[in-house]
Amino acid sequence: MDWSSVAGILLALAGLVVGQSLEGGKLSSLVQPAAFAIVVIGTFGAVLLQTRPATLRRGILMLRWIIRPPEDSRAALKKDIQQWNQTVRRAGPLALERHMAAATDPFMAKGLRMIIDGIQPDKLRQLLDTEITAFETAERQAVRVWESAAGYSPTIGILGAVLGLIHVMENLSDPAKLGPGIAVAFVSTIYGVGLANLFFYPIANKLKNIVTTQVHQQEIAAAVFHDIATGDFSRIMDERIATLMRDH
Repeated sequence: MDWSSVAGILLALAGLVVGQSLEGGKLSSLVQPAAFAIVVIGTFGAVLLQTRPATLRRGILMLRWIIRPPEDSRAALKKDIQQWNQTVRRAGPLALERHMAAATDPFMAKGLRMIIDGIQPDKLRQLLDTEITAFETAERQAVRVWESAAGYSPTIGILGAVLGLIHVMENLSDPAKLGPGIAVAFVSTIYGVGLANLFFYPIANKLKNIVTTQVHQQEIAAAVFHDIATGDFSRIMDERIATLMRDH
């Protein structure tokens, strides 16, 4: 559980509630289903218009990482690298087959398979780099879902405000309907700006950091596979591991 994310969400909401209370306003005045529907549905409609459904689905699934981020796999990768090193030095590259069978990460299994198959080191590195680029591109496109939502929601909030003002102007002769229309107008703007700056942008930035860490670990693994394939790994493996453990 990422308690910093939980605390951030609670503080963001508490700031709005406390600020509203200090101003003498009622919390119920911030609860406007019409304004919420305009901003949220309109924002994700705009995001879907520019995004493939599979990418949007991936971006939404990544949302769970805000509360439960992927486990830090650096220690496990460090152990794997040391085991690969020892196995090759003692029994040769073909002995890596048992490690490949036990690998749960498809990228790691692919790298081990290439070594076992005897693919030339430079070709191996080129193929793994292509795999990393494809992975990073797909993940960053999914993260961009939240960046796009942050960009659209303030404008959609303004549209909601305009719709609310139109409703007000249509009912000037009926004072009883003026209040709800004005409330929708202003609360739509709050929802649009608030969602963008308190949630969507922070979510996007946190997900980008997670993706960057994952890509960095894949790059370290690719370098290790290249070193093993060339047979020049005994002197620099410790440096690879040190670089891996400095990743935060």
